Amino acid sequence: MNLAGKNVLIIGCGKSGIGAAVFLKKQGANPILFDAGETIKEEDIREKLPADFEAEICLRELTEEIKEKTQLLVVSPGVPVDTPFVEQFREKGIPIWGEIELAYQCEKGRVIAITGTNGKTTTTTLVGEIMKRHFEKAYVMGNIGYPYTDIVMETEENSVTVGEISSFQLETIDTFHPVVSAILNITPDHLNRHHTMENYVAVKNAVTKNQTKEDVCVLNFENEYTRKLGENCNAKVVYFSSARALENGIYLDGEEIYLAEEGKHTRVMNIHDMNLVGICNVENVMAAIVISLAMKVPMDEILDTIHTFKAVEHRIEFVETVNGVDYYNDSKGTNPDAAIQGIKAMTKPTILIGGGYDKGSEYDTWFDAFDGKVKLLVLIGQTREKIAECAEQHGFKDYVFADTFEEAFQICVKNAVSGDAVLLSPACASWGMFPNYEVRGKIFKDMVRALV
Repeated sequence: MNLAGKNVLIIGCGKSGIGAAVFLKKQGANPILFDAGETIKEEDIREKLPADFEAEICLRELTEEIKEKTQLLVVSPGVPVDTPFVEQFREKGIPIWGEIELAYQCEKGRVIAITGTNGKTTTTTLVGEIMKRHFEKAYVMGNIGYPYTDIVMETEENSVTVGEISSFQLETIDTFHPVVSAILNITPDHLNRHHTMENYVAVKNAVTKNQTKEDVCVLNFENEYTRKLGENCNAKVVYFSSARALENGIYLDGEEIYLAEEGKHTRVMNIHDMNLVGICNVENVMAAIVISLAMKVPMDEILDTIHTFKAVEHRIEFVETVNGVDYYNDSKGTNPDAAIQGIKAMTKPTILIGGGYDKGSEYDTWFDAFDGKVKLLVLIGQTREKIAECAEQHGFKDYVFADTFEEAFQICVKNAVSGDAVLLSPACASWGMFPNYEVRGKIFKDMVRALV
């Protein structure tokens, strides 16, 4: 689509919405910014925009004039696409894009797209580091915190763009076409948004919809949903497995990672040769290896990067040891499956902080994963009673409530003894108590370091 002269309505004025507005202006379009927030002011939005940036801003309720002149709707990831508000534009035949699709219109190079319920940020960051080492121009964008629109104009024919793409972003793609895609896993999450697992799986699978047999899709063989998706994938499928040997793909055998190609099995590395902990990170590394090999990066370069790669902030991130107690920040564990990986990574008796915003998750598998490791569960937030009820059903009695995050932390400090671990891995989103999981994790780390 030629965007010059188009009236483009942007729904949501967060990071992706502001990025979209600036991008559209550069394309000669007329961006119109809309935010329905009850307390947001026009000056709040103007402060996020470049100086003297000319754009119409509408707050709380759209005028009929704006509705009539809109030629393209760009929705931020936080805006559900099945709301009546969005549907009225769809019924009029107005294209509905997200920031990912908008930016992709100007992509000149090759794209790697990584999605999945968990592990996206670590895998994307690692793949990004590998690509930056090998290619002259490589970029990282998407749900990882870097708007695609900020970097896409710098892309060239030989550049590589690595994207962490969430289910919310995949709802609004149209022509987006990665040469390598990866779906790391799919477990129940965001069902308050997607309503059913069938819908959620279909949205995740959309990352492959424009791929061809010339492209590659990397899938987790040990996840029921992703394994089945491989049966009808347009791209060449490469599986990874943490539980069995594969005839083709990459797999874990004991503590060794092997690559299998046409029945030939080659040792790649020992899992202790990396700085990351937990089986989830072994899977992330295996995915990163086959993604990079698909991009023709030599194995020695891949391994050199893996050996020096550190954990992503807020994902099973070691903070400090204080009085013999290890403190870990896993604030990015925003759903039960992600939080299970945090528990699995612990090797000591653990005091766990859980609870937060209710995304419609169930917590049975989370409690199953405690496996005698969790000595005390400190519950906070909107979900604390729901989680406590699940705890009782599983016969887990060692839980307490805290009214504030600070109180929860002090309970952990009081009850931890030398040789224990304290883990922030809430299994819930941060909303309600914090703006995002990053703020939650930062406050936790600040409180830990204040103990030193």
